[in-house]
Amino acid sequence: MDSETDTDPAAALRRVRRWLRLFLVCLVLSGLTAFPLETETRWLADFASGPAAPLTDHFPTATAWLERVRTGIAETNDHYPFLAYGTDWLAFAHLVIAAAFWGPLKDPVRNIWVIRWAVLACGAVIPLALICGPLRGIPLAWRFIDMSFGTFGVIPLLIVLRALRPLERSFEGPAAAS
Repeated sequence: MDSETDTDPAAALRRVRRWLRLFLVCLVLSGLTAFPLETETRWLADFASGPAAPLTDHFPTATAWLERVRTGIAETNDHYPFLAYGTDWLAFAHLVIAAAFWGPLKDPVRNIWVIRWAVLACGAVIPLALICGPLRGIPLAWRFIDMSFGTFGVIPLLIVLRALRPLERSFEGPAAAS
């Protein structure tokens, strides 16, 4: 934290809200991209194995995995389209979680519990990927990609919590200390 935000509550709030907006935008984008999975996996597999993409030459296992995922999603959607409803709910959950951040955007000190809860949720991504990934046959490299969402997602939240410490103390005031 810079010295300006250490002494200026308004500057600290602006900084907090900037980081919260970034987190919120990432949640919304993450949610929205869970709807068109078949299209996205087709694009990704085509990009990875296309003539201009050297991924196939250098990472044939990754390219094979992307093709397997694309085929799995396409065949599942062809034969069992109702299973995609699960990823629709995943997308919806991301959007609902993002909506919960309107409280911290408005008043981050009073709604600090949402930010703390989100830190816990980011941490919970790691054991989920480590436990459920092998059970579902997810390659280790892909599990690391999944874990990166929690790892990178927690960074802006920790910055926000650090910036909120002095504001939280001033919000509590002397009556709360006694």
